[in-house]
Amino acid sequence: MGLVSLRSLPPSIKQYLLITANYWAFTLTDGALRMLVVLYFHQLGYSPLNIAMLFLFYEIFGVITNLIGGWLGARLGLNNTMNIGLGLQIVALAMLTVPADMLTVVYVMAAQALSGIAKDLNKMSAKSAIKTLVPADAEGKLYQWVALLTGSKNALKGVGFFLGGVLLTGLGFRGAIMLMATLLGIVWLFSLVTLKDDLGKAKNKPKFKDIFSKSQAINLLSAARMFLFGARDVWFVVALPVFLATTFGWDHWWVGGFMASWVIGYGIVQSIAPYFTGKRQGKVPSGRAAFAWASYLLLIPAAIALTLHFDFYIQVTLIAGLLLFGAVFAINSSLHSYLIVSYASSDGVPLDVGFYYMANAMGRLMGTVLSGWVFQEYGLEACLWISSSFVALAALISLKLPHKG
Repeated sequence: MGLVSLRSLPPSIKQYLLITANYWAFTLTDGALRMLVVLYFHQLGYSPLNIAMLFLFYEIFGVITNLIGGWLGARLGLNNTMNIGLGLQIVALAMLTVPADMLTVVYVMAAQALSGIAKDLNKMSAKSAIKTLVPADAEGKLYQWVALLTGSKNALKGVGFFLGGVLLTGLGFRGAIMLMATLLGIVWLFSLVTLKDDLGKAKNKPKFKDIFSKSQAINLLSAARMFLFGARDVWFVVALPVFLATTFGWDHWWVGGFMASWVIGYGIVQSIAPYFTGKRQGKVPSGRAAFAWASYLLLIPAAIALTLHFDFYIQVTLIAGLLLFGAVFAINSSLHSYLIVSYASSDGVPLDVGFYYMANAMGRLMGTVLSGWVFQEYGLEACLWISSSFVALAALISLKLPHKG
């Protein structure tokens, strides 16, 4: 019955489901890999800054990939860029199955570089594809589909974090990587067969110089996105898991479980973000909503930093505060994800979306490096103050976004 119902669905819905399933599978391995690397190399005695450096190429190549990936998607089709991303992730995982004595910092950085390219090819392709599947006059549906894809992806990334901690405990680093590479290989073969050819391919072949957006709205939104994600990763990537392991004495299960719960909750809120931003009144959000929600967000890391400074029930206030940060951040992120797809031009959507996610990757790169260095030198409190400052910058930039929804 379920198979018959699936076959009777409109082609656009079937492609949306296939893209979402593809994105989900990739996200599970990406989240698990990140947690495996953080916990495994912390276990080996690496400093927070050295752990952050393991992700340096992941983020740098994410910036480059988003900039060029949109151009490739517009020329080759989003089905091809999505499948290339899956294939590269399998290669990156395979690289990490070598004996432990070969896992040098440079070697792991190289594998992470491939993983960064893979992740952003996959994400750019999935987000861009939705614009091509939704009618031009259905902005409400577009927002719902983008929120659902983004939110479900992040919930699964949280499951991936938990999975990484569990697999490291149960199978060890190498066994966990081999299992993930095998399962992702099966998904890749299915994707090669089922994704529609020429999805998102531009009618007019874009030139390489077209990778830079000419839209003021997209440029402003991209700048706001960069600071928004820098604000999250400055405490989330390295500082928080290492703080939980060292200050609170949590083991892999507890650290992985908390990080997973945070991202799962974050993903669930992203999925239902339209209900917080005007859906009940039949509205879609504008730049004014992006400013308002960023303004709410900037207060949270500042409040958590104050509780750390005054040593006020640190464990309770830190965990509660970060869960609240996750919920409000999720609405901000979902708003941004809708606005970029809405602002993107109909022909060559991947170019605009790719440029925007290049800024997203730049923010993650900035946050990742600061997360290791600032935490090592000044502690988690300093990371949280920087987080609040970055959100304030994102809010100020959002003031100049178009105000009509």
